[in-house]
Amino acid sequence: MNVVVQKYGGTSVGSAERIASVADRVAAQRANGTGVVTVVSAMSGETNRLIALANDLAGQPAVREMDVLMATGEQVSAALLSIALQQRGIAARSFLGGQIRIGTDNAFGRARIRSIEIESLRRSLDAGEVAVVAGFQGVDADGNITTLGRGGSDTSAVAVAAALDADVCEILTDVDGVYTTDPRICPAAHKLDRISYDEMLELASLGAKVLQIRSVEAAKRYDVPLHVRTSFDDSSGTWVVREEAGMEETLVSGVALDRDQAKITIRGVPDKPGLASKLLGPIAHGGVVVDMIIQNSSVSGDTTDMTFTVPQVDFERALPMIERVANDIGAAGVAADADVVKVSVVGIGMRSHAGVAAKMFDVLAGEGINIQMISTSEIKISVVLAAKYGELAVRVLHRTLVEQES
Repeated sequence: MNVVVQKYGGTSVGSAERIASVADRVAAQRANGTGVVTVVSAMSGETNRLIALANDLAGQPAVREMDVLMATGEQVSAALLSIALQQRGIAARSFLGGQIRIGTDNAFGRARIRSIEIESLRRSLDAGEVAVVAGFQGVDADGNITTLGRGGSDTSAVAVAAALDADVCEILTDVDGVYTTDPRICPAAHKLDRISYDEMLELASLGAKVLQIRSVEAAKRYDVPLHVRTSFDDSSGTWVVREEAGMEETLVSGVALDRDQAKITIRGVPDKPGLASKLLGPIAHGGVVVDMIIQNSSVSGDTTDMTFTVPQVDFERALPMIERVANDIGAAGVAADADVVKVSVVGIGMRSHAGVAAKMFDVLAGEGINIQMISTSEIKISVVLAAKYGELAVRVLHRTLVEQES
């Protein structure tokens, strides 16, 4: 039997009417003789509601109990969709993470999947049932309920698809695919028919919210084809697949804007071995992820300036740590700027075509946009700019590097 794994996001199961619509869609797929596993998120707004309830009772709720609480949102969705399918005469069975068993580590709130026991899903499919799986959750070695972090239902779906060797993992949401950039910023943005795993990984890490990064990493690792499409009609979306012949003919596949950026500069750092580790070690231990890093030595070679970016949400927490360490090592001072954005162009075609960086910088200079930081990889160029120029930069880069190259 061919098997399809379908993941439905919160907006797709956001009401009884929408759950009924999903049930109709699943029933139509099952009528084709295909085995169907559906992975569901919590109904839209439910996760935030649960967090608010916990915060009303405690300033810092225990992380273990938060996972027990948060997992209930997906449990409700799985049960309701199973009920809707049964009402349509479709045999269906709901499964929680612990019933499958999706085994994870014990990092509550951000657990990582270690194993999946799929025998129960196989039996359900062999019996002609639709298996409805509560996403976002698993259990650790001690039987504690764990959650995979925001967007974790995508990861659940890909992991289940890989374990079942499914033909495809469909990510059904309120958007109809992956676009060359945000259409709300640039009306000329268009939907991509196909994109490579590597390009999607870059776009997801750079602010594109269509797919969760860990789900794309898992899809690439286990070669699971992803089909990102809307749950509101039957139109084809965007396929995320291994790199194919001809993909490099497209120079730039997308332009991304990441507003979740803040910049910190430590000035006059003594230029000695090990000081970079002393500066960045404390914030790493505090769970803050550092993104772009630039280090410039002085003309004399005695001191250096170090600039790096952190997520906006961690900015207020990271800054005091850095100021303390900078003072301890005798740095000249710390400057901070939370009014910045990161704009990136992504495309596997850049590996075999020269001149993209030069054209990108020329376009930005022509608009009077100053570049504060630059970072590159084989298929990506990122720049940090003043926040007020973010959307303008996206539009002019899209026009020059995507529209005119098409």
